[in-house]
Amino acid sequence: MNLPLNVDFSGKVVVVTGAGGVLCGDMARAYAQAGAKVAALDLNEEAVKKLADELKAQGYICEGYKANVLDPDALEAVHQQVLADLGPCDILVNGAGGNNPRATTDNEYQHEAKEGQKTFFDLEPNGVDFVFKLNFQGTLLPTQTFAKDMVARKSGNILNISSMNAYTPLTKIPAYSGAKAAISNFTQWLATHFAGTGIRCNAIAPGFLVSNQNRALLFNPDGTPTARSAKILNGTPMGRFVDSEELLGGVFFLTDDKAASAITGVVLPIDCGFAAYSGV
Repeated sequence: MNLPLNVDFSGKVVVVTGAGGVLCGDMARAYAQAGAKVAALDLNEEAVKKLADELKAQGYICEGYKANVLDPDALEAVHQQVLADLGPCDILVNGAGGNNPRATTDNEYQHEAKEGQKTFFDLEPNGVDFVFKLNFQGTLLPTQTFAKDMVARKSGNILNISSMNAYTPLTKIPAYSGAKAAISNFTQWLATHFAGTGIRCNAIAPGFLVSNQNRALLFNPDGTPTARSAKILNGTPMGRFVDSEELLGGVFFLTDDKAASAITGVVLPIDCGFAAYSGV
């Protein structure tokens, strides 16, 4: 991986939740290449163990841990393991999150709904609740666990993962859009709450990326773009999707105490211009 910025994170302990996925897996790799000691957390233990083995084979420092970001006791157990293996947390990347089909409509507009399709009125309360918990509590609980290390040493960085959905909600996914709006708000709240402790808290808002979670929405089984993809690209000035590695410059910048020493409470869009375009 070609790192976007020459930032030295040597000696820093970086905890990345959701590191079993594509986006946060790349963030874990980047931090390790930049000298950090990385704790890769995910409910998918096999994925983070594989990531850790990969990075160790390249001479970097990374340990993989199974972690349920919705279980405070399990998080604290992982916290103690990280303390023993790597040391106290300096940078926390709250990357765990996602959507769920139970909280997604089949149609963009109610008047276009056909019999047998899931409409707004068919959204399952437990699905909506799960999406909110996964994204919001899945950010709050790891912060409660790992920010204790930062408060004790009066320094540290928290990076949350918001979304362009937080600015303007996308059709079909009301719970996910609302949950990401909550993450942006929570980022500002944390930045204010921790301002006197030496901790900075910021977020990135990725634009449209192709991931395992949204691939079926963006591409047909034969690999051709869906109608939704065409809408997205037509509304994106740069005319393309964001690549996962293009997030890393913003990630490094916001968590570097020299470059961003006075920056806290911001949500940085990384979206190929999507938020700037009015559609005309």
